[in-house]
Amino acid sequence: MIGQRRPRRRTRLLAVLLILTGIQLGWLAAPAFACACGALVPGATQQVTVGREESVLRWDGTREQIVMRLTVDGDADAAAWIMPVPHRATVALADPALFDQLHTLTAPAHRTRYHFWPEDGDWPLTTGGDTSTGPPGTGATAPGVAVVDRQRLGPFDVAQLTATDSGALSGWLRSNGFPFPPRLNTALQSYVADRWEYVAVRLAPETADTALHGALDPLRLAFASDSPVYPMRLSQLAATPQSLGLYVLAAHRMEPRSAIGGDPPRVVYAGRLAHPSGGLAELAAGTPYLTAIGQEFPYPSRISADHVLRRASSDTSFQQVIYEDRLREVAGMPAWLVTVGGALLLLVAVTSLAAVRRSRRP
Repeated sequence: MIGQRRPRRRTRLLAVLLILTGIQLGWLAAPAFACACGALVPGATQQVTVGREESVLRWDGTREQIVMRLTVDGDADAAAWIMPVPHRATVALADPALFDQLHTLTAPAHRTRYHFWPEDGDWPLTTGGDTSTGPPGTGATAPGVAVVDRQRLGPFDVAQLTATDSGALSGWLRSNGFPFPPRLNTALQSYVADRWEYVAVRLAPETADTALHGALDPLRLAFASDSPVYPMRLSQLAATPQSLGLYVLAAHRMEPRSAIGGDPPRVVYAGRLAHPSGGLAELAAGTPYLTAIGQEFPYPSRISADHVLRRASSDTSFQQVIYEDRLREVAGMPAWLVTVGGALLLLVAVTSLAAVRRSRRP
């Protein structure tokens, strides 16, 4: 019996090692490349992650603009970003200060909220605990693919393409230095069927052999659109949960038509811009209402469509409020302690006075 158990144990151990090796090779063969809007693709053996993605969508009723900035990390020294658009687009660099302005405008309001009775963290309930809340010349064409334009914008090599075949599109991208994994070919088929166009952006750091890191220069895409749409279908390929943060500039408060497979979208800010300045003033001209939308996608494979936005039922303003709870005090002492202590003293005084009066009766 003992002689038979050892071979079985060795066989099981070998099987476990083969499974772990297969998982490791699978990770190497399928690097992370999806982000919430479009797809960010590193080299075949490199990794790149999108730590933060910020986008501004402006729609004036006939034309849409998307300003997008990615914050990336990983070991890739070059990557490509593929973005489908419903109509012919123009591409330009945008002002990074735009996002600083939006951060300031939509920041939560901080207010102090007082409570009378002690809570966790107040004396004597000092149990502790953390309460914080937390895109050179035009490349060669191929059958099924047309190069509308190609330009250099800062660190970006931008190609604008049309395609009638997703396989031809992937072949052009690969032959012109744009990393393109095979499974992205399948994801683009629905956009090819809908006759969308594509903005392919190859990006690399200014210093050779330096990994991409930090906030990239923002890009602005502008195209005709009958309704405001934010492309999301390529995010089905993401291997990890995705988070969407979207600023919408329009004439009125806006909202997504559906959750498209994610958690319910939430409005984190809504309000009319009174006196915008700088890049925000230019972008907000004719579209003075700002809506900030957040959404989580725990299971990206469930993403079923692009985000199409619509006018909300009302233009009600909204701003997040973060409350700081404090114990109410009187002269530096907890109000509850002063009140309870005073009541006890009064009770003792009344009791003592009554006792004295009783003792003086004949």
